[in-house]
Amino acid sequence: MNRFFRSLLLLSAISCLAVNCRKKIWDDYYGRPESLEPPIYQVLQSKANFKTLLACIDKAGYTKTLNSAGYWTLFAPTDSAFAVYLQQSGIGSVDKMTEATAQQIVRFCLVYNAFNTDRLDDYQSNAGWVADNAFRRRTAYYDLFDTVVLNGTSMVTVASNRNAGYSSADNNNKYITYFTDAYFKAKGITDADYKYFYPNSVYRGLNVMDAAITQTNIPAENGVIHVVDKVLQSQPSIEQHLEAQGRYSVFRGLLERYTTSYVESLEATDRYNVLYGGNSKVSIKFYTPLLGFSPNNENYLKAQDNDGQSNCWTMFAPENDVLVPYLKNVVLEHYNRDTANLNRVPINVLLDLLNSYMYQMPVWPTQFAKSGNFLGEEPRFNSASDIIEKRVLSNGFFYGTKKAQETNNFSTVFGRPYLDPSYSLMSRLLEGELKQLITNPKIKYDLFMMSDAAIRNLGFDWDSKSNAWVATRTGMLGAGDPKGTLMRIINHCVVPRRSRPFNPLSGQGIVEGNGGEMFRYDNGKVYAAGNIDSSRPVTITQTVPMNNGNVYYTDGLLYFSAKPVGKRLEELAASPSSPYYSFFQYLKNSTLYNAGTSAISGVALGFIGSFLIPDNAAIAAAVSDKLLPAVVNPTDAADKEKVARFIQYHIIKKSVIANGTQDASSAETLYRSLQTDRVGYVVIHDPANDASLSFTDDRERNISIDPANSYVLADRIIIHSLKGYLYYQN
Repeated sequence: MNRFFRSLLLLSAISCLAVNCRKKIWDDYYGRPESLEPPIYQVLQSKANFKTLLACIDKAGYTKTLNSAGYWTLFAPTDSAFAVYLQQSGIGSVDKMTEATAQQIVRFCLVYNAFNTDRLDDYQSNAGWVADNAFRRRTAYYDLFDTVVLNGTSMVTVASNRNAGYSSADNNNKYITYFTDAYFKAKGITDADYKYFYPNSVYRGLNVMDAAITQTNIPAENGVIHVVDKVLQSQPSIEQHLEAQGRYSVFRGLLERYTTSYVESLEATDRYNVLYGGNSKVSIKFYTPLLGFSPNNENYLKAQDNDGQSNCWTMFAPENDVLVPYLKNVVLEHYNRDTANLNRVPINVLLDLLNSYMYQMPVWPTQFAKSGNFLGEEPRFNSASDIIEKRVLSNGFFYGTKKAQETNNFSTVFGRPYLDPSYSLMSRLLEGELKQLITNPKIKYDLFMMSDAAIRNLGFDWDSKSNAWVATRTGMLGAGDPKGTLMRIINHCVVPRRSRPFNPLSGQGIVEGNGGEMFRYDNGKVYAAGNIDSSRPVTITQTVPMNNGNVYYTDGLLYFSAKPVGKRLEELAASPSSPYYSFFQYLKNSTLYNAGTSAISGVALGFIGSFLIPDNAAIAAAVSDKLLPAVVNPTDAADKEKVARFIQYHIIKKSVIANGTQDASSAETLYRSLQTDRVGYVVIHDPANDASLSFTDDRERNISIDPANSYVLADRIIIHSLKGYLYYQN
């Protein structure tokens, strides 16, 4: 061999050694470690009891997926579990199973990301793991397109995957639910909750749906395997379950008719036509954002990417035999009790009805009383006797009921104007903070009704164009501030129950409404200060008991007075024989009084309180005791101050004292000592017998009222006549 060929062979050998060396380095660094477990598919092959599952995986077309890279949790049913399923389903064997069925089984058992049991019940929040706070995981299974008939037209749809929203990057994957001891302990629930949903299954402390996990944490290259003793089948969404169950068709019909819309989607259309060919148009099915949740949304709120792990929806659905009578007797009471008139019912009423059955939380069977629906109310059902069906579905819990939910918006005193179109203006006025008060079933209120006709006759209305209250007549009282005027009127109508109940149909008395507004009742007639001014009392025509009080229908409006209290006192003191006469003479000549406006210093617009007026004999006694000067119009500055302090000590602020409406035992007056800056108080003795009402002053003197001349209404003020005077402490 010549030198050239020997050199060529040597170079070839050196090159071969270098390549082999590089390959060894590559394999050592990037090659599969000998300790690494095989992929999920191969792990199943190495076991003896997953032959049917493997056949199902093959038929579903998931062999490559589970035999290659990935990050999965597989809930793997055994051969014996499949044998039971194939027999009970009537399929017989995997060979006879459709590809779609095989895909549904495999993909629903397959959870995104790998979770050992020590992480299975931990929630993957944006801030990190939250221990023992998860009971659901997103699976690889989803429903995508559906065909529906709407108004006689067939159309292809896709479900919204957000509440009133849609993301084209999200397939609306279904969730699988599991139950662990750690989660139960953290949430204060027990195996009784599990048995309620799955009465034929045994809770073992680690269950997925109605199956037990019999072997855990089998490692694989592309995830982890948990063995289950039952074939897990994909559950419908709440929407799909409602659609399949005819006994809730009336409830579903309300949802479909009043809360859904279909919006054509170019993205969904393109995807559908690429997958299936043709040129069909695809629309997204949305539910209104005013609904508690979208029943077709599998993703929970998506406030965080994984919030569906720790939360779900709950729906209570009344069966038809329950809902139809409730609609007729409650919702449609003022619409001839005819379901054909549902279109006339305001949409907010129908939404309240639907939302009273919808919860943005898992409502566990033993925790009904601790749960709140979209309106903030607990489910008012007996879990043992009122529930006819209970299901754990893909996006939440479902309870079928044989009882209607008595929502506060309908069953409290608020429900009377709210459900009656003749009282729509009153209902609008009550919205806001007053509604919050009177829809609380635990707090008692009485309500006096004011019809749309009465409000309009007064000269006020709601203008939908400007979205504001307006005065329809000029020059009338309150025309400059329509909303403020109407709120004062409505405050007369809202009466919180005090310690002493009252019956306006019998007897006499004074009642304090909301915001310090007052009115008198007298054997079926009621009148506020404005009604006194006009000599037009209001007559009660009907009484309807509700679950937190009585509702009184009337033939008019309770109206406030435009007269300042000074003017009212002037009228009361017109005659020298009036018990108010002497006091008013001092008042009108005092530094506190404005003769032009009848305003009293310290008694500003909106003042709430009581005037305790010593009678003429008491004023004479105060003069004799040197507490008042002998003349009503003194020129001496000290005497003027003496008069002012005397008057101030007989004016109580913030406390309207009448018929037990005053809860406190003492009240603050307008008086303040010049020497010590001490505020003057009086002690109130307000017994059940109104004739015995009395006050104790700073010198422990007890002064009684004169019942015949007391309980006089002014604007947010009660005037009492005293049989003596109150003595303040300097």
